Amino acid sequence: MKLLVTGGAGFIGSNFILYWLKKYPQDKIVNLDKLTYAGNLENLKNVADNPNYQFVKEDICNLPFVSSLMADEKFDVVVHFAAESHVDRSIADPAPFIKTNIEGTYVLLEAALKNKIPRFHHVSTDEVFGALELNSKEKFNEKTPYNPRSPYSASKAASDHLVRAYTTTYNLPTTISNCSNNFGPYQFPEKLIPLAITNILEDKKAPIYGDGLYVRDWLYAEDHCEAIDLILHKGRIGETYFIGNLTEDISNLNVIKKILKIMEKDENYLEFVTDRPGHDRRYAIDWSKIKNELGWQPKHNFDQALEETVKWYMDNNDWWLHLKNNTTI
Repeated sequence: MKLLVTGGAGFIGSNFILYWLKKYPQDKIVNLDKLTYAGNLENLKNVADNPNYQFVKEDICNLPFVSSLMADEKFDVVVHFAAESHVDRSIADPAPFIKTNIEGTYVLLEAALKNKIPRFHHVSTDEVFGALELNSKEKFNEKTPYNPRSPYSASKAASDHLVRAYTTTYNLPTTISNCSNNFGPYQFPEKLIPLAITNILEDKKAPIYGDGLYVRDWLYAEDHCEAIDLILHKGRIGETYFIGNLTEDISNLNVIKKILKIMEKDENYLEFVTDRPGHDRRYAIDWSKIKNELGWQPKHNFDQALEETVKWYMDNNDWWLHLKNNTTI
C-alpha cells in the first residue's frame, strides 16, 4: 500500500509515520509537509534513509502540485494531518488557520477526487463541538452538533464539513476521526504538557491559564495512531469515529501537579497566568462507536503515558531546546 501523509513532520503525523513503517515495513509513505515552525524532520530521522519513505516539501494549498503528485504516485490512501492547531496562535492571527485548514483541505479533496484516490482519511478534533459543563457526565459523540468557539476550531469544523460534502456530492471515499487532546513524544513545546515539562527542566515555572480547572480528554499519540490504522482497514466509508482516552475528568491543574510529582518538584513551579479569550471549560469523548465497531481501545492509561512522555523529554533535550530558543511561544 502507498500512503500520502500530509503534515507528517508535525507531532501526530510523525508519530503516525514511525508507527506505520514499523508495523507495515512493506508499505510506502510520502510525507508532504510545508515545514512551518511546528514541522520538524528530526522527528523522522530514524526513517530518513528508509527506501519506502520519501519527504516532499510543499504547501498543501498548491493545487497543481498536489494534483500532479497524486497523479504520479497513484496513492492508495491519503491521511490528512496537516493543520494549524494552536488555539492561542489562532486568536492572535486567524489567517493561517483559514488558509491551511480550510483551503488546504479543499485542495487535497479536489486532487483526490480528480485522481480517483481510493481512500481519504481526515484527522480532526473534538474542539469543533465546543465546550461541556464542568462536573457534568455529558460527553461528545458522533451525533453532537458542531459549536466551534475559536478561529482554530471553526476552521477545523469547516474542513470536516468539506470532507463530508465531497463524500455526499462526489462519492469520494472518505472517513473522519475526531480526537481528543494528544500528548507524547515530538509534541512542539507550546502545548500544555510539553511546555510544562520543558519549563521545569529549564528551572522555570509551568504556566496555567485562569483557575486551572479546565478539563481535557488526554490521548496518547501512539494510541491515536493505532485507532487511525483500524479506521483505514476496517472503518466504513462516510463514517466519523471519535478517538478518546481512558482518562476520567482531570483538570489542567492536576495534570501539571502530576508532572511535578513525576519530576520530583514542588508546587512552587506552578504559575497561574491570565486566561485566554473564549477558553472552553471541558472536553470529554464517548469513543464507544470505534470500540464496538472496530474493536479499538487505548492501551495506555494517562498516568503511565504521562510518565513515558516526561521521560522522553528528559532524555531528548537536544530535540526541544533549540525549538524553544528559536521560536516565540
